[in-house]
Amino acid sequence: MSQDGGDFELELGYVFKCRELFEEALTHASYANENGIPRCNERLEFLGDAVLELCVSEMLFSSCPDSDEGVLTTARSLIVREAALASWASLTSLPGLLKLSRGLELQGGRSNPSILADAMEAIFGAVFIDGGYEAARATVARFTGGDEINAANGAGRDSIKKKDAKSLLQEVLQALGDKPPIYRLIGRTGPDHAASFEVEAARADGSVLSVGRGNSIKNAEFDAASSALRHLRRFAHRDKKGQNLKLT
Repeated sequence: MSQDGGDFELELGYVFKCRELFEEALTHASYANENGIPRCNERLEFLGDAVLELCVSEMLFSSCPDSDEGVLTTARSLIVREAALASWASLTSLPGLLKLSRGLELQGGRSNPSILADAMEAIFGAVFIDGGYEAARATVARFTGGDEINAANGAGRDSIKKKDAKSLLQEVLQALGDKPPIYRLIGRTGPDHAASFEVEAARADGSVLSVGRGNSIKNAEFDAASSALRHLRRFAHRDKKGQNLKLT
């Protein structure tokens, strides 16, 4: 590994003009405090978080023209989450370049997901300052390819559909003067690696609305909510503005 970060810059696809900025992005607060250094990577992390969100937002906006705001927001959160950032960092030589305190080093700080994710954000912030938005976007794009963008968009669509089913069922019941539904696990079959769950959705008085099935308890709840909505289609409910809405 190049001690000056040259290998990492090749992996990043960007060579820093300002080496001090690069060093700052690699400096954890614990190291700065231990060595009396005035700057650490926390400010760059703050900026990099915003830069990453903007770059990913633009990529999603351009690549997924048929997705609405809710889907795009969910997809973005899947891409920029801590686990994803830590994974990106672990695929590069970044962990070995981090400047950590002796205590944090002994505690395995170089493999700590939070520390790695924060460092990646700091790097994106540093690239933005050093080379501008286009450089930052190109750097982010090296880690978020088209496949990941499309996968996150698809997952976002699925998540929104599932969320809507449970939310809408609660709204329908409340509009009918009832309390939110209660979900109860009533069955589980299959081995741990391929389990199937059965959940019933019931009114507050205990009367069962529907039964749902899925490969997780959450998915079974979503299925139960969707089934309950189908059974309640004959009812209309009012939205917040008092307009009659029909279930479709």
